[in-house]
Amino acid sequence: MGFGGFSMVQLGIILVIVILLFGSKKLRTLGSDLGSAIKGFKSSVSDEPSGKEQDVQRYQNLISKEERHNEQ
Repeated sequence: MGFGGFSMVQLGIILVIVILLFGSKKLRTLGSDLGSAIKGFKSSVSDEPSGKEQDVQRYQNLISKEERHNEQ
């Protein structure tokens, strides 16, 4: 018994058909795109802001302080 009721032979046949349809190069790029998308999603969901987000936040704080100073 394989995954979800499929045997290993059936999964192998499906894999061969997918490779024939899309080609190995297309599957490789699809895999790397999917990996980078998952990595980006995980980093956006995490609690800690990234270095880039921290820089943007510092810049916004600096601008707002300057604006408050200029208003006085």
